[in-house]
Amino acid sequence: MKLGIVKETKFKENRVALTPDVVKGLVKKGFEIVIEKSAGENSFYADEAYSTAGAQLLDAPTILASADVLLKVNPPSAEEVSRMKKGSVLLSLMFAATNSALVDACCSAGISAFSMDAIPRISRAQKMDVLSSQANLAGYKAVLMAADTIGKILPMMTTAAGTIRPCKVVIFGAGVAGLQAIATAKRLGAVVEVTDIRPETKEQVESLGGKFIEVKGDDSIKIEGGYVKGVSEEFLKKQQELVSKHVKEADIVITTALIPGKKAPVLVTEEMVKSMRFGSVIVDMAVEQGGNVVGSELNKTVNKNGVTIIGEGNLPSLLPMNASDLYAKNIETFLLHLADKDQFKWEMDEEITKGSLIAHNGVAVHPSVAKNVNA
Repeated sequence: MKLGIVKETKFKENRVALTPDVVKGLVKKGFEIVIEKSAGENSFYADEAYSTAGAQLLDAPTILASADVLLKVNPPSAEEVSRMKKGSVLLSLMFAATNSALVDACCSAGISAFSMDAIPRISRAQKMDVLSSQANLAGYKAVLMAADTIGKILPMMTTAAGTIRPCKVVIFGAGVAGLQAIATAKRLGAVVEVTDIRPETKEQVESLGGKFIEVKGDDSIKIEGGYVKGVSEEFLKKQQELVSKHVKEADIVITTALIPGKKAPVLVTEEMVKSMRFGSVIVDMAVEQGGNVVGSELNKTVNKNGVTIIGEGNLPSLLPMNASDLYAKNIETFLLHLADKDQFKWEMDEEITKGSLIAHNGVAVHPSVAKNVNA
């Protein structure tokens, strides 16, 4: 089976789907691998390293037309999908529930497509969990960006000239990204406060040295597969009222809240931003899905009333060596679960396959898209 990797074309994307070490392992297992020239360059993986690992370097059109399986980080463009050969398979992030044009393109091209972001969050799929591996890095990088931007140090420091107070960091969300942000901020010496609508995260927050800002939940909160799937406006308002005084006293605010398939909830209002001290910093990690912070702008750093708001849309891409390495291992584990060197197993009732298969032989099959596309 021939695996193809093309260079990512998304704005500010530096990652690559497979790294030389993973290529070497797949070649040993009997796969043929073709990769576009310079595809790994932005991740600091040279073409020579891929050649040495056993991959063949080709141009993108040839790869798209000949690969049995196309491996990508970001969702491919409709044009890329149209160039894939009929009956081939796509493995990439797809965000299919909000990307109907991509699903349509896959169906029109007669291909099958698996979405890396739709892999069920179950224990045996942990090594395939791309969202977690990338969020870990994003949480770390968010703290470093805030620390680099703010005009003060994070830890307490006692000097002959006086004592410097530690920075206060408020983090919204104690998922994978939030927990890594807590750990990183604490390592840098900050005082960390955390809010999350899931009360079960309190113990994790406190184990990392953070103080949990508790908001009493209600029946509107729906948790599914570790994600918040829904929450009422009334609860969000209650959360904002309680957290606003903590935000007012914060030097750094980091927001991480996402709801799969929906616009990110607004957690930091315009009034809350205005209440912050001059020189404070906010990092909106949800900016690509609409943002948790009023006033944040995608891929821009803006200043609102003396508060700097960082809206970097692709934080893992800023750590491309680690991000590509982890992604490559995720996709390798996923691929080897679905197929061997000769063919796919197509175990349609198996939980991981069923949860991540978006289209099969040109037909939309995933519950989140099947009705929309086949209606």
